[in-house]
Order: sequence, then structure tokens, then C-alpha cells
Amino acid sequence: MPTAAVIGCGDISIVHLEAISSLGAELVAVADTDADLAHATGARLGVAAFTDHRRLLAEVRPDVVHVCTPHDQHVNVALDAIEAGVHVITEKPLAHTIADGERLVAAAEGAPVKVGVCLQNRYNAPNARMKELLDSGELGAVLGASAGVYWHRNAAYYEAKPWRGTWARSGGGLLINQAIHTVDLLQWLLGDVEQVRGHAATHVLGDAIEVEDTAELILDHSGGARSVMFATNAHSVNAPVFVEVLTEQATLTMRGDLRVHYTDGRTEHVAERTATSSGRAYWGLSHELLIGDFYARLDEPEPFWISPAEAAKSLAILKSIYAQSPDLGAPAEAVPLTAGRR
Repeated sequence: MPTAAVIGCGDISIVHLEAISSLGAELVAVADTDADLAHATGARLGVAAFTDHRRLLAEVRPDVVHVCTPHDQHVNVALDAIEAGVHVITEKPLAHTIADGERLVAAAEGAPVKVGVCLQNRYNAPNARMKELLDSGELGAVLGASAGVYWHRNAAYYEAKPWRGTWARSGGGLLINQAIHTVDLLQWLLGDVEQVRGHAATHVLGDAIEVEDTAELILDHSGGARSVMFATNAHSVNAPVFVEVLTEQATLTMRGDLRVHYTDGRTEHVAERTATSSGRAYWGLSHELLIGDFYARLDEPEPFWISPAEAAKSLAILKSIYAQSPDLGAPAEAVPLTAGRR
């Protein structure tokens, strides 16, 4: 198995470290700009610790780097790893800005290493089955879809990691940090998005953050279907994400498990797997599956299927919503999607 290093020792690194261990890969180093955190993590795991990822790349030269940093550091770390000839698997989002995302897309194209992005919910059993059914054609035309993310975040969540609530470091709020997985599922299941309409706002957490806590989206897909979505961090709990897809021959409803109700009266139930990681349940259950798949494909000539170019799609969608929400105060960005109304 390859040797691996984890750059960024914060919360999300938990699931990456567990996946590396369970897959039998050899962890050789960790890095974090917080020296105490880096050295404590290295000591706990018995590996070298660094505060500069470039030193790690030069001195340890792992086969794979896992980028688990705050959003604004994803691209620079990934670019340095690509230049060093190291495979990269980076947490979502692809980048905190469109411009940075385009830099990584360009660098990954034709690079001699693989670059993958953690949109792990595509590997969840119900979502994978939905994709299989929709792609098979047996359900007829897709008529439309709806989705909802009703989660809870409070001021303490942002106070613990202040970068999360800022445009400069996070690149957004709810959409880029929580609801991005559901945005990705809609465009993956129904096809590329040709037009985005919607609005984002800060209704509850304005005293704690400068980014949004609530958003509505209407997405027109290339095949002619339309999906609608509502997301918020102002709910009282982290409720299960739901996605419902209507087709000519069935209704597919995912809320944890998947239930398929066919027009001929048949039903199908696909249960989600039980979480094995000590990470938070709302991160999804499939980091290990995605990471294992990434490692298994390292010797293949083709790019990893969830590449920077693929991950750029969800980033463009949510940035289009920010562009349509002038009262939100998001920095102006050139978004490569139609953002106006027809």
C-alpha cells in the first residue's frame, strides 16, 4: 500500500486517519500550521510532524497527501503536492474561490499524479443506487427533484474555528461548508446544471458570522429536468438530508435509507450502512470507500472520477447563488454559469 501524509490536523482529519489505518496504508507524517496540534498529533500517531507542508513534501515524500486544511489552504497545498509528484486527495470544497478552483483544475489536467476531491456522499449506498437506477433508463424520463438540508449550527461552532464564518477563509457559509454535498448530488444525479437561480441570506447567525446560514436554489439541468432545494443551519437539530427524484416510472426518496416506489406498485428499500468512523455522522459514511477507491486507482492512467474538474461544478453552482445575493456581501467573482433569470 502507498505511504500517506495528512496535512491539516483538525476535525475532518479524524476520518482520513481512520481510513488510512483501516486500508492498511502507512501513515508517515502529519502537518498543521498550529505547532502544538501538529506535534501532539504526530506524537499520538508515532509519525513525523511538521508545521510547513512543503518541508513535509521535501523530507518525507509520501505517495499520497490528504489535504484536510481550512478551505483557503486547499489549493496551495494541493498545487505544491502536484509539483512534488505526490498524489492528492483533498477535502471539499475544491477551493474557497472560483479563481483558486480554476488553478487547481488546470494543474490537475495532464498531471502525472492523481487528484481527487472528497465528495464522499456519492458512495453512500442509497445515493449510488439512485444513480444506477436513473442512468439505466428503466425509470423513464426524470420529471424533477427536490432536496432539503435542515441542520443546526450555533455561534459556538464558529467561535471554535473562526475561519468557518468568513468570506476570506471559508469562501461562504452553509452552502460551501455543509450543503455542498447535496448540491453535488443533485447535479450528479440529474445532470449538469445550465442555469442557477436562488438566494442566500443570514437570518439567525448574523452576530457570529459574515456568511450565509440559509439558502434556496432552483437548478435547471441539461436534460430538461429541474430541481429545487432549501438548506439552512438554523434548524434545532441536524436532521437527515433528503433528496426526492420524480420519474415517469417511479419516485425515489432518500432520507437516510432509499425507498423506491414504482408506478406498478413495486417497492424497493436500500439501507444505508452503519457508520464505523468516530467522526460526526453528518459528514457521511463513505470517506473510507472513496479513499480506498482512490488508492486502488493510483496506477490507472485515467484521472480519478471525482476530479477537480468534476468538483468545480458544485462550487460554480453555489457561487452563482452568492452572485445573486448582493445583500449578503460576498466578494465579487466571475462565475462560469448563467446566473440571471430567463
